[in-house]
Amino acid sequence: MKMLDVCAAVLFQDGRVFLATRRPGSHLEGKWEFPGGKIEQGESPAQCILRELKEELFWSVGNPRELFRMVHSYPDRSVRLHFLLCDPCEGSTPSPREGQQCGWFTPEEAAALDLAPADRAALARIREFPGA
Repeated sequence: MKMLDVCAAVLFQDGRVFLATRRPGSHLEGKWEFPGGKIEQGESPAQCILRELKEELFWSVGNPRELFRMVHSYPDRSVRLHFLLCDPCEGSTPSPREGQQCGWFTPEEAAALDLAPADRAALARIREFPGA
């Protein structure tokens, strides 16, 4: 089975966590997730998350640092997810470029969303971090 390396951004603000929907036409389209994407050849998870957030959400974030990794298996693929804590850059706000929805949610609100399976498992871990 194919293993993909993916990064995902974890951002907190005022006790809320940032989530976005999967873009139309993608695997798990419309499900909510911690935004990110596939790590390209020769790219670190930190470089990937900065690139992905800029491409997908036209959003600048800083100081990406790994919180944890996890592997999630789907019927056709396995994904190694690198969850990176990032800091929103002052004056920069997300502006979705690929038809996604996005927003800030309390942990309780996030748990009630239609989350992608791997992100639902990650949310339980992320809720334990200070700031969540």
